[in-house]
Formats: sequence, structure tokens, C-alpha cells
Amino acid sequence: MKMKGLFIRIFIFLCLLVSTKAYAQTDISMATHWYNRANYNPASIARTEYIYLFANARRQWEGVAGAPEVLNVQASGYIHKYHSAIGISLVSDQIGISKALNPMLTYAYRLAREDSWSLSMGLSAGVFSRSIDGSLYEAVTENDPALYYDLEKTLKPDANFGVEFQSSYFIAGISSTHLFSIKKDSSLFLNANHRYGYVIYKNNDSELINYSLGLQLVNNYNLTVLEGNASVRLKRPTGLLPGPKELFDIGLTYRTSRNLTFLFAVNISSDFRVGYAYDRTFNVGYNSQPTHEIMLEYRIPSKAASTCLQCKNADEWYR
Repeated sequence: MKMKGLFIRIFIFLCLLVSTKAYAQTDISMATHWYNRANYNPASIARTEYIYLFANARRQWEGVAGAPEVLNVQASGYIHKYHSAIGISLVSDQIGISKALNPMLTYAYRLAREDSWSLSMGLSAGVFSRSIDGSLYEAVTENDPALYYDLEKTLKPDANFGVEFQSSYFIAGISSTHLFSIKKDSSLFLNANHRYGYVIYKNNDSELINYSLGLQLVNNYNLTVLEGNASVRLKRPTGLLPGPKELFDIGLTYRTSRNLTFLFAVNISSDFRVGYAYDRTFNVGYNSQPTHEIMLEYRIPSKAASTCLQCKNADEWYR
């Protein structure tokens, strides 16, 4: 009951933070971020049991020419001797004639009381490049003088910072992305600063199911989105010491920007997972074409692993 009471208080706190009307965010949108938060919180790469590989690809508004396409690839590993994790990532974001690339290096430091909690702090640093190819314009009026038909490029330094707390049942974190864009207006050439706050309640006690409930608040200037997620992971008891076999996940996500997402993931093996997300908006006047997203996760267990003693089953997936 105490755990549930804390979760309710955190939920009320996040709701009170929403002081403006909810709109869609302008940072890259990924529905499967509930499986991996490292894209916006570098502290979350402090996974102590394995080398972690992750990729997701998103195609928005299927059937619409020039619709957004996002590719996100990440790899990270933990060094026990230094209580540190190191990672690398690359995000590609293409919308019409505009394409952005965002390669980053990530470092996270982990403090822990192994039987009860851990606290990680992380920093990502890299560059943000964007190009706009004016030659790809399909103007109604040929050679319209109001349009710029050349190739424009920009390259800027980029950084993200975050903190994440984990216990046996809770994950909570705050982060800020694109730090060099703080207090700067967004434009086609500028990656916008976003602030994230989230809390996840996870319960792995049953041998048949795991379940989790999550809330996330995202803010960019006067744009604020509250997102809720509920997911269930089905398992099959094996009677062996390592514990039950995890089979597949199903989940739903709703955003106050009037977006609903269905999530599904299946464990191909104990260290390999494939996921899919189907996203649809219910905003009047916006394109209602569906959005598809696929996800791949792979773990390479570390023989040196000696932490995560709070985990009741070492085979359970890190959240």
C-alpha cells in the first residue's frame, strides 16, 4: 500500500506541473522509449549485467510522401571497476526535404546500495547536423522566387543530461536534452531543448506475469505532454533454478496530445527481443494515417557481473 500511495502522489505532482494546454512535442517521437530511455536520459545506460544493443525505426503517417522517418541505434556497456557505463548512439531524423543526424557519446556513473537501490547520473555529448535540400521542393509554381532551392547545412554541438533512480519496484528520472538550445527559439536548423520527468512502477513478483505502470511529462517551452503507459509481460514457469521463461509483452500508451499507441514485443531468446508499435492520432485536422515502429534489443551477458542483487531473477529484463 505504501508503494501505491507513493505512485499516486507522484502522479498528482506530474499532473500539477501541466500548467499549459497539452500539445505534441517537437523532439523525435519514439513509442518504444518505454523499453529504453537512453535517447533522452543518458543516466539510464547504467545497466550492470550486460552489454546492451538497441535499435528502433519509426515511419510516421504511412502512405504520405515526405512523412517523418526516424532511425535510432544505441550500444552501451558497464565497467564494474569504475562504477561507470559508456555508450554510443546515432539518431537519423528525416522529414521531407530536411534531414538531421545526431551522433552522441554517453557516460553514466552509478551509485548503489546493491540490495535496495541505485542512482545514476549521465551525460551525452556530440553534434547535431541538419541539411535542407531545396532542390527537392515540389513547388506548385515552377522556380518560385519565394523558395530557396540550394542545399543548406548546419552543424552544432549537442549535449543531454539526466539522473535516474531505481529500486526493486520503482524507476524515476529527470533529464534535459539539447542543452545548447536552452532559451533559443526552435527553427528548421535548431534542435529544441526538452525537459523530461518520469516514474515507473514495476512488479515482477509473479511467476506468470510482470506488469508496469508509467507516467512521463515532456515540456518544450509552452508545449507540454503528459504520457501514460501500462504494460504486461507474460511468462511461463519452467521449474528450473533460473526462473520462468519470459514470452511476450503487450501494452498501451496514451498521450494528452491525443495519441494512442499499441505496443507488442516478443522474446526470441532470453537475450533477444523484437518489438512493434502501432500509433494513431485522434487530433481533428491532423493526418490520421497510422504510424509504425519496430524495435530490436540484444543483450550480451557480462561474466564479471556481480551487482543487481535486488533482482529476484537474473534473467529478467532490465527496465
